[in-house]
Amino acid sequence: MIGIEVLSVFCGPGGQGGNTLAVVRDGAAVPGGRARRELAAALGHSETVFVDDARRGVVDIWTPSARLPFAGHPLVGTGRLLDVQVLHPPAGAVPVRRDGEFTWVRADPAWATGRRTHRYGSPAAVDALPAPPDGEGWLYAWAWEDEAAGKVRARGFPRRGDGIAEDEATGAAALALTHELGRALDIRQGRGSRIRTRPLADGSVEVGGRVRVLRGRAAEAGEDPTAP
Repeated sequence: MIGIEVLSVFCGPGGQGGNTLAVVRDGAAVPGGRARRELAAALGHSETVFVDDARRGVVDIWTPSARLPFAGHPLVGTGRLLDVQVLHPPAGAVPVRRDGEFTWVRADPAWATGRRTHRYGSPAAVDALPAPPDGEGWLYAWAWEDEAAGKVRARGFPRRGDGIAEDEATGAAALALTHELGRALDIRQGRGSRIRTRPLADGSVEVGGRVRVLRGRAAEAGEDPTAP
């Protein structure tokens, strides 16, 4: 049996929005990169986390097509789920803190490379983009909603060709944008997700948001893991 929990990460104040995340609590039940990639593809979420050591916070992150050394929404979600102060994805140590309904992770902006940000003239222009826009490579489309208040409208397009046309909420891209702008942000992404960020004095960036547990289930070998 494979225990799978599904979370919604970066939810809005009323629980709307949020990017779904699958967490396999017992990573040893799915050994090897090929098996993990296949399960992540079958589940169909933008990312799936395999917990390889719950006590130490060692995790492995997969999209439906590739392994990621770092990703924001999987670490915020897993940070809420596990009782640890530090998570260890392949990129390095990621401190976790919880503040009421918010869970925060702190990371090096260099880990968020490969995500191009592009500023548009208005939130309406961002909303009008097709999913995905023409072109190749990760695109984080954004515009100011209220520049003085640090409020941003954004949409994220992986453009990996793996069936994920648009990311509902994207912590790594939000981290990259925060580093570029050098200021704290309140980001409204996707259908209703909210991401909060702030740059720190040491050059790292904190990314935080609300997390909801949607469901937990166990799948037997050979069973369709996407079945309700």
